[in-house]
Amino acid sequence: MQRQTGCKGCTETVHITPEKLQTLIDIATRGREAAADEVYAQRMEQCGDCPDLQYGTTCRYCGCLVAVKARLQDSACPYPGHPRW
Repeated sequence: MQRQTGCKGCTETVHITPEKLQTLIDIATRGREAAADEVYAQRMEQCGDCPDLQYGTTCRYCGCLVAVKARLQDSACPYPGHPRW
């Protein structure tokens, strides 16, 4: 059996438009506190530097779209052993 090394649910054909991503962020932040723009930008930079960011959008460890997860004030990086933010 071949072992998968990437994200469990993703393939290289996964693409999301900026409009769809914004819609998902809007849905995720309804009723929840959104991170300040500066915090969001810092988190996105740290995710962008992570070797486990897949396809430029998806966290290998939790399967989340990092732009959505980083926008939520109460979320945390799932990087094992040493979260990046």
